[in-house]
Amino acid sequence: MGNGFDAPAGAGYSPTTFENALDDFAPMNLKELASTLGLSPTTVSRALNGYPEVNEATRARVVAAARQHHYQPNTRAIRLATGRAMAIGHVITVSTKHEIVNPIFADFIAGAGETYLRRGYDMLLTVVTDADEPRAYRELKSRGTVDGIIVHTPKAKDPRIGLLHEIGLPFVVHGRATGAAEPYSWLDVNNRRAFQRATNFLIDLGHRRIALINGLEYMDFAIRRRSGYENAHQERGLVPDPALMRSDEMTETYGHRAALELLAQPDPPTAFLVSSMIPAIGVRRAIEERGLKLGRDVSVITFDDELSYLRNGEDLPIFTATRSSVREAGRQAAAMLIDLIEDPAKEPLTRMFEAELMVGMSTGPAPARG
Repeated sequence: MGNGFDAPAGAGYSPTTFENALDDFAPMNLKELASTLGLSPTTVSRALNGYPEVNEATRARVVAAARQHHYQPNTRAIRLATGRAMAIGHVITVSTKHEIVNPIFADFIAGAGETYLRRGYDMLLTVVTDADEPRAYRELKSRGTVDGIIVHTPKAKDPRIGLLHEIGLPFVVHGRATGAAEPYSWLDVNNRRAFQRATNFLIDLGHRRIALINGLEYMDFAIRRRSGYENAHQERGLVPDPALMRSDEMTETYGHRAALELLAQPDPPTAFLVSSMIPAIGVRRAIEERGLKLGRDVSVITFDDELSYLRNGEDLPIFTATRSSVREAGRQAAAMLIDLIEDPAKEPLTRMFEAELMVGMSTGPAPARG
């Protein structure tokens, strides 16, 4: 009888070859990886942690070798040496827990997770009642459970910013909070400019009845998008019609319902500007149900977050879209937060993305009306 791993005769297995196979998958430590590359451990560590003084060629070589040799940072040793938890928190309230299944949130978390993995941090996702959110932040700080927080879905004058400053927990806001009283770190896309540019594009195509299907307008991004839409009208000597504006949670059903209502008006819109790909799908469904053709009878521009699992067509975009990568936003927000954690003396960090306007099949000249 063997030990449970008897190889068939002639299979070519031996204890030695089996041990060698295991060695192929044994992770290296930092010193071994540095020795393999002919670099100092400090250089390797800085390359893996994104320090700017390491040139890109060296960084790429180090990252490739780390993957090849299954290198992972020794998180336990780092915790002991620094006193840090080596974890980042994301707190989601019950009223917004639907965000967890939103493909936008999922892509952001996937991007952030890539950075956490590369820099040796874990992620802690906490769902709490709305009333318990302030207590959750205080407990995360007092227990030392996390080293920092990424704040999602910021509102105007968001109270979480003052709270996190008060308790001394490093944080980065994904988005911005209009009217916040003190400086804070944030990463955002230029929502106002994106919607101003998209509205101007439709006006240039001859559209004058342009509907806005916006997100909830106590959310900062939605406030800025409406502002861009209204500014574009005003700059062109046009008056935006409040009867063409809608605001709600960004679901497919909302987009469908709002578009049906607007298309049933005596003077319906010839174009829609939509705050997310998800309601834009509902708008498209409403257009088709009315017997109209997308891009000919009615134009649509959507904000498209370049999602991994909700693609805007293949070679040619279905929707004309103001596009940005929310996955890249997740990567960079996580890196900003870790930089703040590892260098507490840093001033607040800010980063603005500009959205690209990608022309697809959903826009065309305004139709002539008899």
